Amino acid sequence: MAEMTFKEKMDKLDHIINEHKQKPGALMPVLNDTQELFGYLPEEAQKRISEELNIPMAEIFGVATFYSRFTLKPRGKFTISVCMGTACYVKDAQGVLDRLKKELNVEAGDTTTDGKFTLEATRCLGCCGLAPVITVNEDVYGKLVPDDVPDILSKY
Repeated sequence: MAEMTFKEKMDKLDHIINEHKQKPGALMPVLNDTQELFGYLPEEAQKRISEELNIPMAEIFGVATFYSRFTLKPRGKFTISVCMGTACYVKDAQGVLDRLKKELNVEAGDTTTDGKFTLEATRCLGCCGLAPVITVNEDVYGKLVPDDVPDILSKY
């Protein structure tokens, strides 16, 4: 099935908004569905939501930036999360993050130009016994050293 165009997604957004418009607390379900549809919350979509739900852009931006589920930038196919919690940090999680930044040529919080990877530095992932740890989407890699990075990336 072909990928929807941006215009088709915006048309679908109108249906999403109309579905929730008359319900109290419509903003969160609309933002959730919008994130699901686009993979992030494009500014054009936020403007449409603002106009249709009669909610100021500042409020939408506040909600979108408060909840970590939402993102204002397109995400990669694979999200790499580097745990920077205490156990990982003391076992050189920073070295692993630095190697990922070098290999992918991106900063933490950004997505590679080909749209393949999004790199994030995160709080504790709850795998302290495996420190330092990264996740690639749902895959967990532990007890890492910076030189493990190229092999892990080659799997994706």
